[in-house]
Amino acid sequence: MPQGTKTIQRRIKSISNTKKITKAMEMVAAAKMRKATASVLSTRPYSDLAWRVIAEIRRSKNYKPHPLLKSNKARKRLVILVTSDRGLCGGFNAQMFREIKNFLRPAPGASAEAAAQPDFIILGKKGEWFAKSEKLNIVAIFENLTNNPKFTDIKPIAKMAMEKFIQKNYAKIFVAYTDYVSTLAQKPRIRQLLPVIKDRYLGETREIEKHKNTETEEAADYLFEPRGEKLLRVIIPKIVETQIFQAVLESVASEHSARMVAMRSATDAADEIVQDLRFTYNKVRQAGITREIGEISAGKAALE
Repeated sequence: MPQGTKTIQRRIKSISNTKKITKAMEMVAAAKMRKATASVLSTRPYSDLAWRVIAEIRRSKNYKPHPLLKSNKARKRLVILVTSDRGLCGGFNAQMFREIKNFLRPAPGASAEAAAQPDFIILGKKGEWFAKSEKLNIVAIFENLTNNPKFTDIKPIAKMAMEKFIQKNYAKIFVAYTDYVSTLAQKPRIRQLLPVIKDRYLGETREIEKHKNTETEEAADYLFEPRGEKLLRVIIPKIVETQIFQAVLESVASEHSARMVAMRSATDAADEIVQDLRFTYNKVRQAGITREIGEISAGKAALE
């Protein structure tokens, strides 16, 4: 009995210590999630208003297409993959990797462009591990951006993507990220970044009215100063940078939400294991006491 109960007590102590760690990690993830969620929600109105300005410029009489709005005849694609730098976040990265595998699998009868394997710009150590294990062609790797993302950190990535598109190295450029829907729901997405198109589903927590396509509305009579093409030269690069930054923010909020839920599940599981071990400990202890009482009674009877 002593050896069995001591073993169980050691396991109870070990799992209790693990529970303290997971509980602390859950609280830290919850605090980071609130901050990341606030950042996500605060940047969405900026993106919507910027798109409305672009829509009005494109409908003006003197509009000239911007290079980032025009398609080209290149055959390759580029994917900016946003993942986490750390683990312990449940199925956050696994869901994204499954989405990438589906994206890489060409549909029957797909064009040569769709069938060709794309190049990758990786954000996050987990994405680097995935790309190397799948033997994907990596153009660049950026680490430790998702821990505390800043807009200035995103500019080199956006600049690289825009330069390669203008140089016609790629026909299309995509960004793969995890869209923050709610604390319990995060959806991996792969959407087109270049040539620039309006993304109507960036963040499903937005109201339905904000998904309305402004290009189908009745044109208003605006006067632009400077002219529309000059405005586009300034606005379009900012839109690309904002889209990438928004995708990173969505992924960061999703990562912290997934980690908080995973740590809460781990804490609950530790609670259940400790309860089961304490029940087992009490059973073993009670069985040992009963056995010892039986031995004492048997010894007393033998002496009599």
